[in-house]
Amino acid sequence: MAIDLTRWTELLTVARAETLAGTLAHRLEGLAVPDAVAKALAEARIDAAEARRTALWEANRIAKALRPLAHPVVLLKGTAFAAAGLAAGQGRGIGDCDILLPKPMLDHAEKLLVDAGWQWIKSDPYDDLYYRRWMHELPPLIHAERGRMVDVHHTILPLTARQKPDAQALIADAVPLDGGLAVLDHADMIVHAAAHLFADGELAGGLRNLWDIHALIEERGLEGLEARAARHGLSSTVDRALRLSHALYGTSVPRRCRHLTTTDRLYRRRLMARDGWGRERHTALRTAFYIRSHLIRMPLPLLSRHLWIKWRKGKAASASG
Repeated sequence: MAIDLTRWTELLTVARAETLAGTLAHRLEGLAVPDAVAKALAEARIDAAEARRTALWEANRIAKALRPLAHPVVLLKGTAFAAAGLAAGQGRGIGDCDILLPKPMLDHAEKLLVDAGWQWIKSDPYDDLYYRRWMHELPPLIHAERGRMVDVHHTILPLTARQKPDAQALIADAVPLDGGLAVLDHADMIVHAAAHLFADGELAGGLRNLWDIHALIEERGLEGLEARAARHGLSSTVDRALRLSHALYGTSVPRRCRHLTTTDRLYRRRLMARDGWGRERHTALRTAFYIRSHLIRMPLPLLSRHLWIKWRKGKAASASG
């Protein structure tokens, strides 16, 4: 079926908005497309290749800084896919470097990173305390010279979330790579991608995260996934990811995950909430998912207190400005 330039423009615009431009460019490489489209895809491939190179170098620098821990640095998300040479990393945009370490090592790791040139981003004492008391990671750090961020996780969901993944199992079963690095076991990669998509956010950028799941499954299958999802208390989350991945990308999933529920259709509508200009639409639905993202992260009393403090601080900052 021929696609006119208007449709190509819409496709490329939405792909950029969903950080899928590099992935799309990789998938279409070698196919006959209009010259203007070919140029845009070539640029996307160059950008993705540079993102991969930069991400792997940053992972190398982090591993070097954390060498005194004498423990593998477990890479997460896009950097992990790239470092492991997985299909999920082909053309993928990569931002921050996310790593996973045992919680008892965090203080030492933080000191080592600061000594090696990383700095805290969250200068506000309340924000710093919020991360350290309730979140699944340290306050983010950015390198003073390279401007690259590292998020140091000790588990994959906030401590206030209802689900309690087995962080020790994630780390114990990680697959070693060269240079003091490691990545999650294949099944755990899928569980983490599903958790990140549905249990730790408002589904912004969800099409890319769902593609990660599709690519992981199509390359290496589903072996061990059901057991690992159950171990981490994320069976329903993973099943929803499988249903939506099958619906949107045709992913090979078990028969029980081939039909969307009524609630799934709301998720699909949220995932597809962009127009041909890449602008977000369905404001009410996006707002509902934004509220949901906060409610699943912490109990209502704690959330109310947190939002009240943030509102007061914002109002005070406006008054002083």
